Amino acid sequence: MLFRGLVLGLGALLSAGHVQAEVAALPVPSSCTGVAAIRFSYTAASGWKVVKVAGGLKQVRTIVWDPLGNMIVSQALKGISVHTFGADGCVNSTTMLVSNTQLNHGLALTPDGKTLYASSERAAYSWSYDPATRKVGTQKTVVQGMDTGIHSTRNLLVVPQQPNMVLLQVGSNANFDMAAGDKATGRAIIKIFDISKAPASGFNYKTDGEVFGYGLRNEIGFTTDPAGVVWGVENSGDDFTRTQNGRNVDIHKDNPAEKLNNLGDPLKTRDAWYGYPTCFAVWDPSAFTDNKALKTGSHFVLSPNSSFNDASCNTKAIAPRLTFQAHSAPIWNAFDADASNMYVTFHGSWDRQPATGFKVVQIPFTKLPSGAYDPVAPADSMTGYKDIFSATNPSSCTANGLTQSNCVRLTAASWDPAGRGLFVGSDNSAEGEIYLLSKTS
Repeated sequence: MLFRGLVLGLGALLSAGHVQAEVAALPVPSSCTGVAAIRFSYTAASGWKVVKVAGGLKQVRTIVWDPLGNMIVSQALKGISVHTFGADGCVNSTTMLVSNTQLNHGLALTPDGKTLYASSERAAYSWSYDPATRKVGTQKTVVQGMDTGIHSTRNLLVVPQQPNMVLLQVGSNANFDMAAGDKATGRAIIKIFDISKAPASGFNYKTDGEVFGYGLRNEIGFTTDPAGVVWGVENSGDDFTRTQNGRNVDIHKDNPAEKLNNLGDPLKTRDAWYGYPTCFAVWDPSAFTDNKALKTGSHFVLSPNSSFNDASCNTKAIAPRLTFQAHSAPIWNAFDADASNMYVTFHGSWDRQPATGFKVVQIPFTKLPSGAYDPVAPADSMTGYKDIFSATNPSSCTANGLTQSNCVRLTAASWDPAGRGLFVGSDNSAEGEIYLLSKTS
């Protein structure tokens, strides 16, 4: 077994924020008794090892940690479970905290570990939580009135600097949800709510709260860096054609790009617009024969005209900080302990042949002289990230439905406060699994 040094839990960076506690170091096991082998074939990059720490779960979507180092897991269409670890680094107990078949993605915990949040398609809920007993109190509705649609997951994030503030996201309800350009629809948007002021029946999503950012087609994953800035990953559109020189040209294989967005400080940023449903990001510039000025990461429109065109988008919409290959379907992002890297899980998508996604990538970050954190790669890079874990042959993976595939469908990403590495989930309907990705050197 590989042992890590002691973890200073105070201020330890996690995917759900900062856990204010000290968590003892644990070893990286070579295997865990009673846990079957990883269900689908995989490849790990040099310098990384992978061990499956949990299986036989429902659709694993999100992982957060309480102040004592217990792992809390959102299992879509089942509920929320809590898992403890033994001295060998393996799971030694599993308990269902909440049984609720409506819960499907969002999960967050306040830094003191006392309030747990989760979401269904139509509402967000809270429970009091005790890390010592691993029990929750009575369920409360804190936000209701979210629309149904093709994007049913609702991500949540507690603002570490001010834990009574909670970010809650709703995606678009169509590939091109043109009505979502109006913030009042409450779609393709992230809103911020002061939960300490929630009425007894909960806030109304459309009419209450403040707009943090909008024009975000499906910002399904977001996390904070040590400076408190929120970084989100966005799933973009499918089956795109572009009007070029009077004819429709199929550009969908490699465009539009998926996005990594710097969403700003949630205590300062409001009403920021990121382009949807009008402006989309370029992945492969060679597809745009009518505008040679476009680069990877530039915004473009589908039908340029004299009143609104690519230049309009690049003036008005906030550009992504980095982009990912089209149809990768990023689901979650998480920083490591010192924020020197961000990790993003790619769920994989149906709208590209050969297929892409079905992997975990690493994005090198740096701390600037200003104290801000930023990717090392420039915004127009196509090589700003590298694969560290993936299906053996992603191009042959199928995506028959949201959770059906002959490959892993990667979801949760969360850095372990006990120092072992990155915990990653898969929501493949054949078996929900959790893996530990750890560095070997």
